[in-house]
Amino acid sequence: MDETAPYTIAALYRFAVFPDPQGLAADLRALAAELGTCGTLILAREGINGTVAGSAQAVAALVAHIRALPGCAGLDVKYAVAPQAPFARMKVKVKAEIVTLGAGDLDPANGAGAYLDPAAWNALIADPDTVVIDTRNAYEVACGTFERAIDPGTGAFRDFPAWFDDFAQKLRDEGRAPKIAMFCTGGIRCEKSTALVKSRGFDEVYHLRGGILRYLEEMPEAQSRWQGDCYVFDERIAVGHGLKPGVHTACRACGQPYPRDADHICGAASPVM
Repeated sequence: MDETAPYTIAALYRFAVFPDPQGLAADLRALAAELGTCGTLILAREGINGTVAGSAQAVAALVAHIRALPGCAGLDVKYAVAPQAPFARMKVKVKAEIVTLGAGDLDPANGAGAYLDPAAWNALIADPDTVVIDTRNAYEVACGTFERAIDPGTGAFRDFPAWFDDFAQKLRDEGRAPKIAMFCTGGIRCEKSTALVKSRGFDEVYHLRGGILRYLEEMPEAQSRWQGDCYVFDERIAVGHGLKPGVHTACRACGQPYPRDADHICGAASPVM
């Protein structure tokens, strides 16, 4: 973290078992008010997800508190800095899920696929027998994806279970039980969707540790199997290797990303995030 920057931003998540998310949320509201942080935290029985900002010291204290929660020692945190407050206020919410899949009871904390670091990921997806699945939405995939990745064409994450159940039946009809490699932007969606895939009877399921963003940060471009930009949910719109600004911008009317040097046909609604 840059302790000289006015605001430190921490994007974080962790799947864990929280029997009393309401009680944990109350404690976090009180601490956040004391520290003067802003942003949003979502808690559920399955864990915690969110983005917070404040002074470097305040964010460090809040992250330390979350790491001390049951099952959260391995909290995934990505840091950034900003010259001014990126959020108007602090919200701590309790919901049914920390990322909405709508697939019933899953246990991502204990039932997700196996993590792979970038080098092992490259080797796995180079195998032509591996099924590579992009768990993101269609407008994100349009900016860029891994070579050979299947695009489910979903408009929202909650559409993924129905798509996968149809796809899984096709694999069964073909008598196939392949290795399945799954990925998303930062890790949270593929962690939950791999739990879904394993619950459907597939055993060899893998996902990219830290998601596309960590891959682009760590993998030399000359060795990369990534193609295009990675859509991000902030003012950068999209990033490339080394997390450098990408070639995409966003339509001010519909929110859809498109290459700056390309024509854009405006859609009727903003992307579902």
